[in-house]
Amino acid sequence: MKITTTGSLGNVGRPLAKLLLAQGHELTIVSSNDDRAEEIIRLGATPAIGGLTDKAFLKTAFADADAVFAMTPPNLGKQHIVNNTIAAGRHIAAAIQQNGVKRVVLLSSIGADLPEGNGPIASLYAIEGLYRDLKTVATTFLRAGYFYTNFLNDIPLIQHAGIQAGNFNPDTRLPLVHPEDIALAAAEELTSDTATNSIRYIVSDIRTPSEVAAAIGAAIGKPALPWVSFSDEEHEQGMVKAGVPAEIASLYTELGSGLREQKVQNDFLLNAHPATGKVKLADFAREFALRYH
Repeated sequence: MKITTTGSLGNVGRPLAKLLLAQGHELTIVSSNDDRAEEIIRLGATPAIGGLTDKAFLKTAFADADAVFAMTPPNLGKQHIVNNTIAAGRHIAAAIQQNGVKRVVLLSSIGADLPEGNGPIASLYAIEGLYRDLKTVATTFLRAGYFYTNFLNDIPLIQHAGIQAGNFNPDTRLPLVHPEDIALAAAEELTSDTATNSIRYIVSDIRTPSEVAAAIGAAIGKPALPWVSFSDEEHEQGMVKAGVPAEIASLYTELGSGLREQKVQNDFLLNAHPATGKVKLADFAREFALRYH
């Protein structure tokens, strides 16, 4: 197949590219970073360098594609982030329609069933709506859990304060996912012979923050590592003090609040979707330890 992927060679894009190339597909990888071109070529794929808001570029990048993996980055700028992300999703959807692409896998998220109260995921609620309106396109909304790799941001906090923390509670049930499991699911969906419009949740494990802290603590030699709950105000102020733009800090605080109140993960948990990913918490804890040390 001829497949085009957005997302460059990021946490999901790189393992996805390797899987698709190993299966013998002809792959074009969209990246906004010209420095990625050489690495993309070394992998055996064709680079398409340009921006997701460039309509003419996207139309060319998706030309002749049998399938597209569509991923919109969550932080497009420092202001108007949700609207900017929706605009990029609209441009991608238009290019898909213009090129007559028949198969699309959209990287979405738990909480994309909600129009608000889910931080940056509100953009994916709108983008899923755009893709539902595409004609003659079989689309899978790949709703991913909360990325394990988000916990890597806690390394400085562990090193300096001896805690893990966030604005959700120690007993909050979190559907967690590893990027490699997302890549595997995306590859399966892109190449499926029975592709239809569908929603597929991809989750590797379901754990609480207390369990995450215990597993990570054991892996890094700090078995008493606690999970500390911050208030929303403490969480947002802490992000801003760390240099995170105010609007992004506000959105991710809202996401944490939505997880704490179990709104974001409610559809996944309520309907008893299974955690089918291969990478469990113990596996990620070992990965975390390698990065920590």
